[in-house]
Amino acid sequence: MARTPKPSGRKRPSFESRLDRTVGRRVSRQRLLVVCGAKVTERDYVQGLKSSARNPAVSVRVIEHPKAPSQVVSYAAKVLETAGEEYDETWCVLDVDDFTDIDQAVVIAARRQIEIALSNPCFELWLLLHFTDHHRHAPSYKQLVPYLDKYLPDGYSKTGLDFRRYEDGWPDAVRRAKELALEGKEPEVNPSTGMWRLALAIGAPA
Repeated sequence: MARTPKPSGRKRPSFESRLDRTVGRRVSRQRLLVVCGAKVTERDYVQGLKSSARNPAVSVRVIEHPKAPSQVVSYAAKVLETAGEEYDETWCVLDVDDFTDIDQAVVIAARRQIEIALSNPCFELWLLLHFTDHHRHAPSYKQLVPYLDKYLPDGYSKTGLDFRRYEDGWPDAVRRAKELALEGKEPEVNPSTGMWRLALAIGAPA
């Protein structure tokens, strides 16, 4: 009489587990809303980084709202009111420039759980860090443009930003920006920029 084989103790894989190994589980995306406080430059950069990084773990929607910082944050909050659960994170890209409502913008953002990527004095500092370190105080945009011009063959322009000029340098910009100021201290430190946090949220693999 044939003996019945003893159970091995190993479970046979279910159909679902074998299917998972074959096609992989669908990875849920982190959905970001980015509201830029300027018309063109910041929008073109964020969209360029999104396209270049091709990060499957992130989806990004970019909106321009060229107003004062507190108005930009308030606008983002209004968008969220009608968006339901559409976004996991909301970011506002802001400059210090000559605005006097930065503190107000920070308060509104904290209350509404909105992240801020603030550059002091302006977004051009973040662009410059793609090429070199910069620690010298910059009162305004005008003081930074000559530095940028050295690295761009056709000079710097606020319109028609070509992300290909910055594509290879954004990880270096992240490293350099981290060295300028502690996270959240950008309103107090010139030069500094919090754009590195948003860049990592968009470009870094999960």
